[in-house]
Amino acid sequence: MKKTKNLALALVSIMLMSSLAACGGSNNGGNKSAEGNTGNNASSTAAPAGEGDKAEKVELSFWTLGNVNYEELAAAYTKEHPNVTIKIQNTGDQTAHHNNLTTALSAGSGAPDIFQLEIGFMERFLGAQDKFYNLNDLGAKDIQANYLDWKWKQASSIDGSFQLGLPTDIGPTVVYYRTDLAEAAGLPSDPEGFGAAIDTWDKFATVAKAFKDKTGKYFSDLTDLTYNALRDQSADEIYFSKADGSFIGDTNPQVKKAYDFTVKGIQEGWISNVMLWSPEWGQGMNDGSFAVVMGPAWMAGNIKSNAPDSSGKWKIAQLPEGAGNWGGSFITLPKEGKHSKEAYDFIQWLVNKDNQLESFKSKGLMPSIPALYEDPAFVDFKDDFFGGQQTAVEFGKAANRVKPVYYGPLHDQTDTFFKNALKNVLEKKADPAKEWDDAVKQAKTLAERG
Repeated sequence: MKKTKNLALALVSIMLMSSLAACGGSNNGGNKSAEGNTGNNASSTAAPAGEGDKAEKVELSFWTLGNVNYEELAAAYTKEHPNVTIKIQNTGDQTAHHNNLTTALSAGSGAPDIFQLEIGFMERFLGAQDKFYNLNDLGAKDIQANYLDWKWKQASSIDGSFQLGLPTDIGPTVVYYRTDLAEAAGLPSDPEGFGAAIDTWDKFATVAKAFKDKTGKYFSDLTDLTYNALRDQSADEIYFSKADGSFIGDTNPQVKKAYDFTVKGIQEGWISNVMLWSPEWGQGMNDGSFAVVMGPAWMAGNIKSNAPDSSGKWKIAQLPEGAGNWGGSFITLPKEGKHSKEAYDFIQWLVNKDNQLESFKSKGLMPSIPALYEDPAFVDFKDDFFGGQQTAVEFGKAANRVKPVYYGPLHDQTDTFFKNALKNVLEKKADPAKEWDDAVKQAKTLAERG
């Protein structure tokens, strides 16, 4: 993460609301899961019922984001801890979710006891540490070793003394594909065969065009996810330099490759013209309007929710030329909350090994506890929706191909410029070169404003 001087931290804390209010929709993440563990053999079973009967009655508010199973887990926890009540508010829109917290923190009232923080917004809130409990003071150091090191550090201060959140899921990216549509086009329908047919981006484009020509259907679902798949294979950085925070998107070859590849798909007609999160996108999954969705592990939950009639027709293969990581979240405790101990006890339970396994089984949220990757309960899990495939094996393969990258605090706004450029190429038949130049100009102006 970019180093920030003490004065800058104070200023960021003061100016947090204005900086987030200007933020565009996040493209870094989506739905979340959990990790955190009091030990790799920790059980998801809470303390026996009745232990807390004489304890102080505590009500905790919890703001969650996306397609998670935290409401069910909270119900299990409160059943075993009758002195604790947990009220959950779930928000579907990432920007609104984080801006609501910004407003509350700025006003000094209205913040929840527990907040699910998406990685794309991490740096902004790390700049306001005085608004959050330091989880190291509550015992987080004791469980740090249970998590992926790079994931833990995403929510840490530079020197590691302050821990803003406990890690939840990660988002290694894969190819979700319809086996029935693959077979109709004469493509292999098994994951190994399908993956081999598209194991370079050039081969992917060739297969995609042939698929469209033969079936009349789209191969890839939409521009955003196609662009993301290549963009997130960048090495170390995407739009901004880790060293000084300067804009480098126009000179990062992977960004241009992602843009040009997506333009190619638009012009050759094998990328659908629906928008991410739209009803049409979900309906297309169910109806078989397109063959492929390139997305992170947590996208499995969205596909299941959007396409119940297609159960058994999907499988998972590897992306060409590597994998990216889209999203992942952390559980934080705003300092406005008056029950930090009880809140921490709950969140470390929420994200322990067994509950991350439940979140994976229920919502497809990829754990950030590497001990699970070798656990038979994880590896051998078969998902009927995906034709009985051992989906964890594919997610594990993808996780091992991820190259963690630096995003920077302006990533989401900058990403929106390039996504809008592609949207104009798709919908308005705009000139791709001019749209690229305009996006770069907007990004440079934003970076100069800082």
